[in-house]
Amino acid sequence: RGGSYYETNRYGAEMLQRAIRDGYQEGFYAGQADRQDGYGFNAEEAYAYQDASYGYDGYYVDLNEYQYYFREGFRRGYEDGYYSRSNYGRYSNGTASILGAILEGILGLQLLN
Repeated sequence: RGGSYYETNRYGAEMLQRAIRDGYQEGFYAGQADRQDGYGFNAEEAYAYQDASYGYDGYYVDLNEYQYYFREGFRRGYEDGYYSRSNYGRYSNGTASILGAILEGILGLQLLN
């Protein structure tokens, strides 16, 4: 992130993946709602984006790290929801989910031996 490398264990990596997934889903619904209500495109104004702690449980990663990855997912979800498209994920059976390739591209995880 930001040109630096960080280490975490498997549980920390899973937490960051969850942050991106939850962020995407919350962003998708916020974008959809803003479009339906006639508001302009502005992901950063959404409370969920500003707070960015939805799903955080305090274990394995720092809140600031969690918030960064939640917002990365949120921005992409908001864009897809607002514009009713599937650039970063898909919407099926009432559930929005980010594509695995996008998630991996955001995290850039590498296994260390």
